[in-house]
Order: sequence, then structure tokens, then C-alpha cells
Amino acid sequence: MDSFEWNKIIGAVLGTAIFIFVIRQAAEVIYEPEKPAKPGYVVEGVVETTGGAAAAPVAEVIPDWGTVLPAADVAAGKTVSVKCEQCHDLSKGGPNKIGPNLYEVVDRARASHPGFDYSSAMKSKGGTWTYDELFKFIKSPGSYIVGTKMSFAGISSEKDRINLIAYLRSNADSAAAIPAPAPKTAAPAAAPATAAVPAGAAPVGAGKADTGATAKPAAPATSAAPAAAPAPAAAAPKK
Repeated sequence: MDSFEWNKIIGAVLGTAIFIFVIRQAAEVIYEPEKPAKPGYVVEGVVETTGGAAAAPVAEVIPDWGTVLPAADVAAGKTVSVKCEQCHDLSKGGPNKIGPNLYEVVDRARASHPGFDYSSAMKSKGGTWTYDELFKFIKSPGSYIVGTKMSFAGISSEKDRINLIAYLRSNADSAAAIPAPAPKTAAPAAAPATAAVPAGAAPVGAGKADTGATAKPAAPATSAAPAAAPAPAAAAPKK
């Protein structure tokens, strides 16, 4: 086979490759898919994992558990717990799922449920799942414990978190104790109102010196001296 035949074969291959490339580019322009304005299905509470660190949570006031837990709506908390059940089992003796079993989770040592492979971030955090810790963690798990395996976005509503924690507390053989309500601080007494002093008036007690003697009232101002009499007219010259 001479070089002319090889040139034809190479030219045919290159021409085919160029043709396919042009057709592909044209097809992408013509049949470019449109992204839907709203996703067809969203898994509630799950956020896309990014390479950067999660944003730090905004500090908030921790509830007075001795006051809010007795008034919490446990039934509403059970409804909120459906979000947890996507990844956790809440029944006694239930299995671990994507996350560990949460039966009797209140006051349980962190990263202690048997059979679950916790992240190193969760293990190193240590401590106990107290009311305060659950309240802060449930708001934004990835922000509160950076590096946790939990991809749940969190629950921002303070009321929903209180109700959920009240339900998790009840979901146990022996519910965790409720602390005593925090003592109410008395409001500071208002300072007595002072009467306004009219402009130009002397304040009360201003007439007293340091010795306690009463100052005498000032004498009334004397009237101005009468105007001087007009000078006499000049005398007429003698004739």
C-alpha cells in the first residue's frame, strides 16, 4: 500500500472525527436541557456537602429548661422527630441506621451507642447529650461539630427544638430529670422623679451655706438716680 492510500485513510479518520465533534457541539446547543425552577423531590433537612468549613452558628440564649420543658408540647415534638427518623431509629433496641439509635439519647454520653462507627470529630467532642448540647447541635449539626458525618441541615425553630427535646426525653425507660427553674431576677427600682426647677429660680437649699445658716434675702434693687437737671442757658451779652 503506497503513501497515497495511507493519506486517504488518515484523512478519512480525521474527517470523521471532525464531523462527530461538530455534530456533538451542535446537538448540545440545540438540545440543551433546561433546569427546573423547583426540584421534583427534596429530602428535607439534607444539605449538599461542600469542601469548605461550615459557617459558625449564631449564638443564642439557651432556654431555661426548668420552665420550658414542663410547658413543651411532646406530641408536637414527636411530629418533628419524623425528620430524625429518616436516618435514626428511635425505638428501644432498634437498629443503627445511617445514624445511631436515639432511644434514651438525653443525658447519654456522646459517641457511646454500641455498634455505630462515629466520626472522629464526634468522638473527640466528648461530653454528654445534655439539654443544652442537644439544643445547640440540632440547630446546625455541621456547624456545631465540624466534621460530623451527619448531613442534616438542622432545625432553626427554637420552639420545634424544645418540643423535640421534650419528646426525646420522654422516649426512655426513665426520663431524664428536669432542672429547677432559674430564679427570677427582680427588676431594679426606678429612681424617684425630681420636680423640674423653673428657669432662673434658685434651687432648694441654695440659700444655706455649709454652716447651715440661712442666707438673708437680697435687698431690692434701688431705682436709678434721677437724670441731671439741664444746664442753664448762656447769659445774654450786655449792651
